[in-house]
Amino acid sequence: MSQVKYDFSKKNVLLVGGTTGIGRATALAFAQAGANLYVAGLGAEHGESLGEEITALGVEYVFEEVDVRDPKAMKAMHKAAFERYGRIEFAFNNAGVSGKTAPLQELEDEDYNLQMDVNLRGMFHGLREQIPHMVKHGGGAIVNTSSLFGVMGFATTPIYCASKWGVIGMTNSVALEVARKNIRVNAIAPGSVMTPLIKEMFGGEQAAKDTVLPMIPMGRISDPSEIAQLVLFLCSDAASFITGQAVVIDGGGFVAGADQL
Repeated sequence: MSQVKYDFSKKNVLLVGGTTGIGRATALAFAQAGANLYVAGLGAEHGESLGEEITALGVEYVFEEVDVRDPKAMKAMHKAAFERYGRIEFAFNNAGVSGKTAPLQELEDEDYNLQMDVNLRGMFHGLREQIPHMVKHGGGAIVNTSSLFGVMGFATTPIYCASKWGVIGMTNSVALEVARKNIRVNAIAPGSVMTPLIKEMFGGEQAAKDTVLPMIPMGRISDPSEIAQLVLFLCSDAASFITGQAVVIDGGGFVAGADQL
């Protein structure tokens, strides 16, 4: 499919949660648009293979393995990124886990802690470092990954939904705090995307298709590269008057509503 061409030449992007799925596709899209990348995430092998693809495009790339739940590690990673590039114009907070899929009464404290700590606390750790840096350097744009399940409930994913609703609440609040500081903060709310996360959530690729395809009016699961295009748009000047939004990208599932569930 054809894609819009963006120009992020000489711009620097910090991408947290970039080794697989949406994060990896977005890192590649930014690199193809000329941006330098500082990618944090888990999985050194994935980080290295991504680096081979990105450096072949002629831009700079740094990968650091970081657990977003660790505030000290996140602070140190951000400091390293800021020192490496001088200024980070764009940040994409994308780290997330699906966790166990089960009715609430079958979930344990460990299930709650994992999903809330990665999906929401990790984003808090990132924003806390990114905002002062962007204020100091005159502005920027931040995109946070929520989910279709951040704007609607879904049975057997109560903690995941809660964490992703929380991402939108945090996004909205921070957007208001920095609206007059030339910083835009938005969230994306993807529906079904063919990534390792959806396969894990539903127990494999075919099981994911069997579960979600009946709910998608467009009749297919999206490719991560389609979600990446939305992230680049929200970071671009084309979105210069958009802030505090959670943009749903889901093939029509949300507007179809409960009738499809």
